[in-house]
Amino acid sequence: MRLVPLTSALALLAGCAAAPTSTPVAGDATVSVTARGETAPVGTGDDAADDPAIWRNPRRPAESLVVATDKRAGLHLYDLTGRHLDFSPSPRLNNVDLRADVMLGGKRGILVAASDRASEVQARIALFRLDPVARKLVPLGNPAAGDGEAYGMCLWRRASDKALFTFVVMKDGRIDQFRIGAEAQPSAQLVRQLRLATQSEGCVADDRTGQLYVAEEDVGIWRFAADPAGTTTPIPGPRVDGRLLVADAEGLAIAPKGRNGGWLVGSSQGDSAYAVWSLPDLRPVGRFRISAGQVGATSETDGIEIALGNFGPGFPKGLMVAQDGDNAPAMQNFKLVAWGDIVKALQRK
Repeated sequence: MRLVPLTSALALLAGCAAAPTSTPVAGDATVSVTARGETAPVGTGDDAADDPAIWRNPRRPAESLVVATDKRAGLHLYDLTGRHLDFSPSPRLNNVDLRADVMLGGKRGILVAASDRASEVQARIALFRLDPVARKLVPLGNPAAGDGEAYGMCLWRRASDKALFTFVVMKDGRIDQFRIGAEAQPSAQLVRQLRLATQSEGCVADDRTGQLYVAEEDVGIWRFAADPAGTTTPIPGPRVDGRLLVADAEGLAIAPKGRNGGWLVGSSQGDSAYAVWSLPDLRPVGRFRISAGQVGATSETDGIEIALGNFGPGFPKGLMVAQDGDNAPAMQNFKLVAWGDIVKALQRK
C-alpha cells in the first residue's frame, strides 16, 4: 500500500477501523524535522536514558514538565528549556507514564508510575507524586508486580469510571495488567495477563478508545482491548518490514484527535526514524527523522511521548519528547520537538 498523505489521513480519522497492512514503503519516504530543545544529559554511563512522560500545565503551558528515566540511576524532572529540576534515585527504572487528576492520599494530584526492574525475578511498579508547584518528585511506594523482569510500562484510565490500570511488559513478552490504587497505601492488583511470543517493551494505551498498543521488538505492533473484561487475543498491527518500521520496534506514543482519531507514532530504532500511522485504522501516514539543527539529532531512540495542546511559544501545537541514544560527547538525553513541525513536514511529503 502507498503511504497515505497526512491531508488524506485526516479524512480517514472518522472512518471505521480496518485491518492494517505492512507493505514496505516505496523509496525514501522519510522527512526530517529538527528539535527545538533538549534536556540536560543524564548523569550516568552509556545506555542509560530510556523513556519520557509529559505533564501539561493547563494554566501556564510554558511551565509544563517532562519526567524521564535514567535506567541506571532513577527518575529525572525537567522543564521545557531542558533544565534539570529534580531527581529521585532508584537503581533500575525503565519505562515511565503519568496521569493527572488522580486521587492520592485524599486529594487529587499527578501520579507518575515507572517499571522497576531492579530485580530480574520480582517485578515492581515505582509510584511517585509529581508536585508541580515545588517541581519535585515525591516517592509513594513500590508495590510488587509479579514474577519476572519489569521492562515496558504504560498507564490506562478507563473512561466509564476513571479506574486506573497499568500494563507491565515483562522482558519475555508477558504483559501483566494491574489495577492501581493510590488513595491510601499504594497498591497494584493483578487483573489480567496477556502474552506476546518474544521480547517486547514499548506500549501505549488510548484512554478514549480503550485500545492498548504493544511493540514486539522484532515482529511489530499488536493491539489489545485495554479493559480487563476484554479478550486476551492480540490483533496484529503494523509489522517490522525493514522499511517503514525497522527492528527494533521500540517506543510508542499517541497524538490524539477527536473521539478516536489522531496518530500512532513508533520508534523505528534500527534506522533512527519514527513511523506514523493514522488512528483508528492504523494506515501508514509517513515517517520522519529528528535531524541536527539548533540541537543535535536523535539516534537509536528507545522511549517517546507526545502531548497535544499549547505548550507555550516554543511548542504551540504540542510536544514530542524522544530519547537520544547517542548524544556524544555528552551522555544520553531527551530531545524536545514541536508537534506542529512534524505535521508540516509530513504534509510537505
